[in-house]
Amino acid sequence: MAEITRPETRKPRNMVFRLLGPGLVTGAADDDPSGIATYSQAGAQFGYGLLWTVFLTTPFMIAIQLVSGQIGRVTGKGLAANVMELAPRWLVLALVFLLVAANTFNIAADIAAMGEALSLVIGGLNHEHALIFSAISVLLQVFVPYRRYAPVLKFMTLTLFAYVATALTVNIPWSAALLATIWPRSTINTDYFLMVVAVLGTTISPYLFFWQASQEVEEMNKGKNNGKTSRPLRELRRGGHPEIDRIKIDTSVGMIFSNVIAFFIILTTSAVLNAHGVTNINSATQAAEALRPLAGDFTFLLFALGIIGTGMLAIPVLAGSAAYGVSEAFGWPATLEARAPDAVGFYTIIAAATAIGFGLGFTGIDSIHMLVWSAVLNGIVAVPIMAMMMVVVTNFELMGRFRAGPWLIALGWIGTALMALAVIALLWSFFAG
Repeated sequence: MAEITRPETRKPRNMVFRLLGPGLVTGAADDDPSGIATYSQAGAQFGYGLLWTVFLTTPFMIAIQLVSGQIGRVTGKGLAANVMELAPRWLVLALVFLLVAANTFNIAADIAAMGEALSLVIGGLNHEHALIFSAISVLLQVFVPYRRYAPVLKFMTLTLFAYVATALTVNIPWSAALLATIWPRSTINTDYFLMVVAVLGTTISPYLFFWQASQEVEEMNKGKNNGKTSRPLRELRRGGHPEIDRIKIDTSVGMIFSNVIAFFIILTTSAVLNAHGVTNINSATQAAEALRPLAGDFTFLLFALGIIGTGMLAIPVLAGSAAYGVSEAFGWPATLEARAPDAVGFYTIIAAATAIGFGLGFTGIDSIHMLVWSAVLNGIVAVPIMAMMMVVVTNFELMGRFRAGPWLIALGWIGTALMALAVIALLWSFFAG
């Protein structure tokens, strides 16, 4: 009698780990050292007056990242490759160039912040530490295939809980904070608009769009070495909706997680720095240093180690998204699964963006200008990219039966309009002032 084999039951813990992937990593990478600096400055300068931005952006952030994830999984191609189907090549190249520029400045700020943070904790020289972080990041991306690197990135998202722990070590007037979140009272001026756009540009950033779309393609293709075949969803005659549901869960958890961390960073710096008259923060490490005499060594240590952990997660996302965009625009192989000789152009962009970012640390550029203005540049660049994504996700020829539904279309376009209004308000405040 033939032996009956029961299908292997997947453990719930493994199921959760499987469901959370590109969306979780993308959301966590949003809270990089540049973002930490922006959120710290928002809390120090305006107290609890900008906590509302975290809640306002959450549904729109989820929607636009869902759009990017679905574009990648449904078409089997990254964002730049899809946009080139509908937009002129020169326009795509211009947007990719701006993406690479913004990402390189972000990498520079992140590497510098990580080097400074490690120096604060263990001593030593900033540039040497920055070089170590840069080299480790590039080597991991070039020599570790995606199927092994992806779990490492997922594990590193746990470092963001340092900022929840940080908030729990300080005295926070919760009633005042929550009231200010619901009913903010801040002076409306150029600085306020600049910080709102900076927060929006940090929260809804173009590099996140390119990264998540390409990671869905990576996830689709990573089983090929084991003989498993996955096809773009639009090529399937039936089914495919469980994959869309997975993307929804993964993305929603990742974006909520990201904004919860941003909330705690603003909350902590408001309760400690703003409450003690420290209203000007030039970097994430300066925020950590300012916390030490006011909140103690343990709070400082958590904040500083969080900078290092989030930086190690964010640098590959920033460099990788730039490489995906450039490689897709020029038709080069674009995958972290490929060996270096098989994707020279792709890995060259990763190495060059990281190396230039490291080199910018020697130029003496003021860190707060590099951080905040790179976030503002992200906000400006995001508008046309978001508009193109909405055109792609509603296009029947590209998306087939997986075109976005009415609620996703509405939230995506409202999010695009919100980013556009924020940029217009900033420009108006400059000219009016």
